[in-house]
Amino acid sequence: MRANDQLSDFVRDGLAAGADRPALRAALAAAGWTAPEIDEALAGWADTPGLPPVPRPSAYVSAREALLYGLLFISLGMVSWHVVVLGFGIIDSLIPDPYDPGYGGFGMRWSTSALIAFLPLFLFLNRRLNREGDESARQRSLARRWVASVTMLVAILVLLGDLVAVVYAFLSGDLTLRFAAKALLVALMGGLVFAYYRDEMDG
Repeated sequence: MRANDQLSDFVRDGLAAGADRPALRAALAAAGWTAPEIDEALAGWADTPGLPPVPRPSAYVSAREALLYGLLFISLGMVSWHVVVLGFGIIDSLIPDPYDPGYGGFGMRWSTSALIAFLPLFLFLNRRLNREGDESARQRSLARRWVASVTMLVAILVLLGDLVAVVYAFLSGDLTLRFAAKALLVALMGGLVFAYYRDEMDG
């Protein structure tokens, strides 16, 4: 039997025997269980008058959802990347630099093609996953939580890397209007991706 199963069984038996939650918490803490483990075990059971402890829904793993959320993660990444590439091309055309030609027509055509392919996929998956089940069920999906965690980690790293690049350019005297515009675009895209998933870490 796994340790978490033992902990859950102990809490269930204790509640069924009439023990109150503070007493169970104190006993588990004295036995060496950590506060998060105790909170999770106690939260797994609901007190209902006249009934034994009622189990609350727990997190679950679904291979189908892992596939869909994985595709959503990839499509969001592709859309974000190629929106930035297109933005760089537009900035290069609006703020030309004879010493740095920037992105050519091929890069912009490739990014446009990628957006035509991946943007509808992202919108479709986002709509489908948000319409399936209720919010409480979606919050219990481990696939959703993991994809959200990885996406937010990438977004934070992008924002930090963008900040480092701006500071370095400023200290080197290379912070031009063109560079600042590109850095602002990257920060905006990273912030949008972070905001998209910020609520996924709740629950």
